[in-house]
Amino acid sequence: MAVARADRDEQGERRELIVPAEEAGARLDVYLARAVPELSRSRAERLIEEGHVLLDDKPARPASRVQAGSRVVLELPPPEPVALVPEHIPLRIVYEDSDILVVDKPAGLVVHPAPGHATGTLVHALLGHAESLAETDDPARPGIVHRLDKDTSGLMVVAKTERARLWLVEQFATRRVRKRYLALLVGEVQPESGTIDAPIGRHPVHRQRMAILLEARGGRPARTVYRVLERFLGYTLVEAFPETGRTHQIRVHFASRGWPVAGDLVYGGQRAARAALALGLSRQFLHAADLSFTLPDGRQLSLHSELPEDLAAALARLRETTR
Repeated sequence: MAVARADRDEQGERRELIVPAEEAGARLDVYLARAVPELSRSRAERLIEEGHVLLDDKPARPASRVQAGSRVVLELPPPEPVALVPEHIPLRIVYEDSDILVVDKPAGLVVHPAPGHATGTLVHALLGHAESLAETDDPARPGIVHRLDKDTSGLMVVAKTERARLWLVEQFATRRVRKRYLALLVGEVQPESGTIDAPIGRHPVHRQRMAILLEARGGRPARTVYRVLERFLGYTLVEAFPETGRTHQIRVHFASRGWPVAGDLVYGGQRAARAALALGLSRQFLHAADLSFTLPDGRQLSLHSELPEDLAAALARLRETTR
């Protein structure tokens, strides 16, 4: 790697990189993660998407390919001051040891601080519960190795130590963490079981949303296995096993097949909104019901979370009307 120049001021740091021959053909986000030691690939991806990276003087996408001699300009914004104050928010801890804890997250709880959610997040609650959490490359996300959407309920594992963080990240990366979700979909799902294998990336226009995108346009591999559990008039209850962990993966995949998650106003439009009204839902019917992985000491841990009251009531209403 050749570094043409690195400048730092109160506005952040600007680095200019010249791509060496051995990196020719690499994805831009992968190259940056290798070339800049303090960047993870996810952090590099966010910087590219936020417009902090130029490839040969032009805006680029994470999936853009670099060539030998390409000039990459990286603007590293100054770190935002993060003052995480522990908050005593009630949590349902279903497992805890010296390395990890698993929480049964309620719907409506944001996982980590973000614009509009400076306080009252799961991270604040965890800091009020645990003496320490593992550091990550984002100081606003201590202990966080995966996420659930704000309005998705269910099981989440959190790292308390660096040993546990590295262990869990490796398990997620090699797809050895087994996650099972329950989702109520609008429509008649066919066939009874199947796999949705379609890359997901940031929507090219609506940047807060995700979409099915070709990998050449920034999509990243995404795969969801599903099986039908129960059928109702106009609805299907399925179990879903995401083999990858893309943002909004289950919601995007099922919506792309014409089966939006009931109550998902972002990806399901009017059909999902009408379903929410009919079933008395104030959020999407998506619950992380089962989580299985290996602990750092080698033991296998398998945990289950029952459907929350609001989702159970919606199912009961459907079963009553289907009789």
